[in-house]
Amino acid sequence: MGEAVAEPVNAPAAVRHTEEVMGTVFSFDVRGGEPESVGAALREAVAGLHRADRRFSTYREDSQVSRLARGELTVEDCDPEVAEVLELGAEAERVSEGWFSLRYRGRLDPTGIVKGWAAERAARRIAAAGASGVSVNGGGDVQLLGSPEAHRAWRVGVSDPLRTGGLAAVISAAGAQELAVATSGTAERGAHIVDPRTGRSAVTDLVSVTVVAPRLTWADCWATAAFAMGSREGLAWLQALPEVEALLITAGDEVRCTDGLGGWLG
Repeated sequence: MGEAVAEPVNAPAAVRHTEEVMGTVFSFDVRGGEPESVGAALREAVAGLHRADRRFSTYREDSQVSRLARGELTVEDCDPEVAEVLELGAEAERVSEGWFSLRYRGRLDPTGIVKGWAAERAARRIAAAGASGVSVNGGGDVQLLGSPEAHRAWRVGVSDPLRTGGLAAVISAAGAQELAVATSGTAERGAHIVDPRTGRSAVTDLVSVTVVAPRLTWADCWATAAFAMGSREGLAWLQALPEVEALLITAGDEVRCTDGLGGWLG
């Protein structure tokens, strides 16, 4: 899970907001920009999260995804965002060779991509309104854009899954205009990640996988897929992906990293 650390000194006025949606809490930290424009964009970003929840929640019988899964709607009947997310999910399935899946126990379930996609989209909506720095944290997965102030970078703490309250690493977005940090693991939600080959909970040697990449949509997917693969295959696969670095922690407290992760530590 990601958590903000090290509040910048002399930073531009910050607008902060938290919103309970999608079964978790989204936290916004917005810096700079014209207050009225940024405030309107923040409100629209929050409204967009709730619209996404109504469309994609598998817990809502009347959501478009639930109705699609039951055959009551076609993709063409749904809002265009549904087709967009399903296309992104299909691409994630292709890149991961099936280790990421849009199905859960045989049923259509894009949950694994929706939260990251929605958080990234919310962040970009606010940045487009003129904010100089945006951080959107959706249940521990973070999209960062710009910076909190001149000559300072956003920083995200990666929770240690084996030591309550501890940090396994601190990721710095220095030098990047966009950076995302996403973690998949068993520390907070238990064995919720499914092995697509068996349809059952993934049994691996890992307790967490943290992925650093420009876009949260993909970082979230890649963390989930790599966790299902296990440490050896997952690390090799992540190492081969462009613009992706990762930190993997095993149940035996072994830390494994991609070669370029050190460039983001700070």
